Order: sequence, then structure tokens, then C-alpha cells
Amino acid sequence: MDQSKIRNLCIIAHIDHGKSTLTDRLLEATGTLAKREMVEQVMDQMDLEREKGITIKAKAVRMLHRARDGNEYELNLIDTPGHVDFTYEVSRALAACEGAILVVDATQGIEAQTLANLYLALEHNLVIIPVVNKIDLPSARPDEISHDIERLLNVPNDQIVQASAKTGAGVPEILEAIVARIPAPVADATLPLRALIFDSKYDAYKGVVAYVRVVDGELPKNQKIKLMSSGLEIDALEVGVFRPKMVAGETLSAGEVGYVATGLKNVRDIQVGDTITHSANPASAPVPGYRPAKPMVFAGFYPVETNDYPLLRDALDKLKLNDASLTYDPETSAALGFGFRCGFLGLLHMEIVQERLEREYDLNLLATAPSVEYHVLKRDGSVITVDNPAEMPGGDEIEEVEEPWMHIQVFTPKEYIGPIMDLVVQRRGAFDKMEYLDEQRVLLTYFIPLSELIIDFYDQLKSRTRGYASLDYTFADYRVSDLVKMNLLVNEEIVDALSMIVHKDYAYPRGAALCKKLKEVIPSQMFPVPLQAAIGGKIIARETIRARRKDVLAKCYGGDITRKRKLLEKQKAGKKRMKRFGVVEIPQEAFMAVLKLGE
Repeated sequence: MDQSKIRNLCIIAHIDHGKSTLTDRLLEATGTLAKREMVEQVMDQMDLEREKGITIKAKAVRMLHRARDGNEYELNLIDTPGHVDFTYEVSRALAACEGAILVVDATQGIEAQTLANLYLALEHNLVIIPVVNKIDLPSARPDEISHDIERLLNVPNDQIVQASAKTGAGVPEILEAIVARIPAPVADATLPLRALIFDSKYDAYKGVVAYVRVVDGELPKNQKIKLMSSGLEIDALEVGVFRPKMVAGETLSAGEVGYVATGLKNVRDIQVGDTITHSANPASAPVPGYRPAKPMVFAGFYPVETNDYPLLRDALDKLKLNDASLTYDPETSAALGFGFRCGFLGLLHMEIVQERLEREYDLNLLATAPSVEYHVLKRDGSVITVDNPAEMPGGDEIEEVEEPWMHIQVFTPKEYIGPIMDLVVQRRGAFDKMEYLDEQRVLLTYFIPLSELIIDFYDQLKSRTRGYASLDYTFADYRVSDLVKMNLLVNEEIVDALSMIVHKDYAYPRGAALCKKLKEVIPSQMFPVPLQAAIGGKIIARETIRARRKDVLAKCYGGDITRKRKLLEKQKAGKKRMKRFGVVEIPQEAFMAVLKLGE
């Protein structure tokens, strides 16, 4: 298609503001899918996305739209996630676009991720089309929200489209705004091929499939192509576009978004952010790629069956291809055997990765409690990075420990300011500033340690504000804190996977709460099982799981007391021997209990 008739754009918004539903209406309005093919959230193709009602992966689709000027336009749309853990997906999608539709809920207004995604889009110099969605709801305030957007973006009110993704109202106006306001891609078809890989996946039949945005030149099928970072030469076995399923074609031209099937079986050969060029006539310089995502939360993944370790390694390799923000390294645990230390962008990201591994690759996994990355200055002057509490050196070797702090923004109705401040103070947070956005809504800004943020902070925030508060966070800096390593002993043996790094002042309540929680989730044995929290050699909290007692006197009705005593003594000796040799099976709930400590 003529390059001046191409528009590349994405949809950005806070969670649940209606991105995926609006995409459905755009697909319907442009006739991309027939009525019988339409289902709700047609772009959310993963089972997990449909179950949780959230978008996890950014998806691309090509639509053809006949505009009012009589011309046909090619619209390449990318639907992006809204949750803060998947901001990396959003930033990659933005790099393949010239414009963005900013969707704001007419009942909720501007929220934390609305601003975070907007600033990302402005960093990429994208043209913003503001849309006020859900105007059909009884509690909608479209004019008031339009006024807020007007002040935020400094745009005239007539450029804000009021729409309802549910009923389809305003969708024709959005399509006309896309054609009129978003510029055509700046690309040169005469230059050597340069195509940016913005995502990829593994297909059992086609090998590695790379999702690309062609920046310059043309990408025909059955051509020899080269990856610029590694110099690896491969064949473009198939090229095509998303409608929204993959549809093969003959060529991808400059400015277009599509896919190329490489036939590669080794998933490590292709990296997101790499540039594809022709082998015979290569480009001189690659397209600027992406900043690598820095994982913030770390946890150990271990197969329940030891034989599944190679399967877990292959599954992580394939998942890494589809999720560039995931990192992993092999590790071993005395309690759990061989596994991997994985890095994630947040807790939801960790939960999604675990569920995808278990469902898509049929694995049964144990996950340890999440931790963050600490900087430890040792007495000998060396600095080490610790993301696994089991690797923390002894207290006599440590000079000081630094932990990551986050800058958080909480949007909330004014009546919840007290409960939020109380929550943040309990989590060692430091107040930054408070701004009134209007008569009802307040923006609270704090600094808070990441280790406190990952343990049910979001759940507590939602429950204390009845779901009205929204949260966004960014990395601030590393700060020195008085931290200690707390070990957990089950049956007088340290379980390294349950060790945690805590602030000294919070060690006792955390230890007592963890022992209490583990007492509920670890099944009782034929012998008493002590649960102890310890710092170094000092026990700071203890609970005991009482033994299951078999009634050995059931058959003794009447008779001499010495006979009963003899049976009880025999049972007591057996329990003593059992306690010495007994092994306590620790269920998955025990490792996740660390997350559910509440207050």
C-alpha cells in the first residue's frame, strides 16, 4: 500500500478502562472480522487473559478503513496491557507506532497508569488522540473528565472524542481522528531493509516467529535475511500480517507491521529489539533497540518432580522469547533441589509466568517467596549483589546493606487519605507530597522500600480504599537500611527457601506471624514439629505443630494399669525415634504464606 495511507498506532490506558473492548468495536467497524467471528475481547487469545480479564501481551492487528475522503487506509493497531507490571510491553509497542489512542474511563477519570502510559507515549513523541470511554454508564461524567484531559494535555475540547466501546458510539469519529491526526510513517522503500523486532514467539511448525515493524526497504518471503546483532543468516520462510490471526502474504513494505517466520529451532538466536536486514545488501546501522527491562522481584522456581528440570529449562527458554523482561539463572536449594532463580517486573508478572509454565508446558512447580535485590558492603570492602536470602553473608561479615526504594503515586478519593497514610507508615514509607487534583481526588506521593511493596501492599491498598485507589510506581534509588537475615527452622532444620531479609525492628512480628501461618499450612505428623524463626543463633519466635495421636489404649478395656502404661511408653519411644529420623513434607502454601502475612 502507498506509504502515505498507512497509520501505525496503539491503545493505552489504565486497567479496565476499556482498551480491548474498544479494539473489538474498531475491528467490527472496519469489517476486519465477520460478525460470526467476533467474541468479546477477541485480541486476548490466551486462556489466562480471558480468565483474569486483563491484557498480558501486546497484540497487533491490521485493519483497512475507507475514510470520508474516499481513500482506503491501512491501520496497524497494537492493543497494550494496562497493569504496571507490563509497562515494558507498552514501551515496546510504542516504539513501533506514530500515534496513540489514550482511553480514559468516564466514571473513574484519570488514574495512575493513565499518566504513566501517557508520559511513555510523549517520550516517544507520539500524537495522542484522547478518548473518554463508557459514556453510556449512569455514573459517567464525560464533560467533567473531558475538562480534566483538556487541562492535562493542553488540547482543545473538540479534539476529545466521547465514546462507548460497549455500544459503538463515537467509533466512527475515532477512526476519522486516526486518519486525520496520526502522521504516516517516515520510511524509505529504496534503502536497504531494516526491520525492528518488537516481539516474538515460538511455533512448533514455523520455528521462531518474529513480530516486526519494517522501518526501511522491503521484506519479501523466501529471501536470505540477517540479524544485525549476531550476524546470523536465516531464511524468511513466510511473511505476513495480523488480521488478528496470522495471514501469510508475499512481502512487507516500508512502514508496515507484520511477522516473519524464520524456522529457527534455537530460541536464543533471536532477541527482541534486534534489527533484521538483507544478507546480500545489508544496512549500515541497526534501528535503535530497547533499553533492557530490569527485573525488580526475584523468586526460585523448582520442579516438584526432579526429572522435570530439563523440561523447566526448555520451557523458560521458550517463554523468554515471548517475554523479554523475564530473566533466569540455575540455582540449587538444600530443601528443594535443582531449580532456577527468576527475575520479574512485579508480583503479577511472577504469578502469570508461573501459571503459563504450568499450563502451556504441563509442569508442576514450587515457587519460593519473592525477594528483591540488595547491595551488601562487606567488611573487606567488597560489594556483592544478593537477590536470594539464602546467599546473604553472616552478620559479622557485613558493614552495611542497601535496599531498593520506589517512588509511588497513589490516586485516591479524599476520604481515604487516612487509611492510606496509615498503611504506608506501617510499611516504612516516607511522605513526599500531596496534591488535590479537584474537590474529590488527591494524588499522594511517597517513597517506600520495594520489599514492603511486594508483600500484599496492593491488596491492602485496594481493600482499605474499597478499590477506588490506583497505584503507579517507579524505581527511586538504593538506601542504607538496618536489615537482618531471618532463617526459618522446621523440625530444627533450616529451610533455606523460607529464609527472608527483614528490617531489624520488624523481625519479631514477622517471625511470629510466619511461624503462626506455617502452623496452619504444614500438615501434622506422627511426632511434634517445632517451627522456629531465628536471627543468627538467636531464636526469636516459635510454634509447635502437635503430633497426631493414635489411640493405642483402644483395645485395653479394664485390666491392670501397668499394661496401659507399657503401651504408652512404647508409643512415646517410637515418637522420639520418629522425630529423630522423620522428614517433614513442606507444601507450596508454606512458601506462599510469606505473602499472606497481612498486618
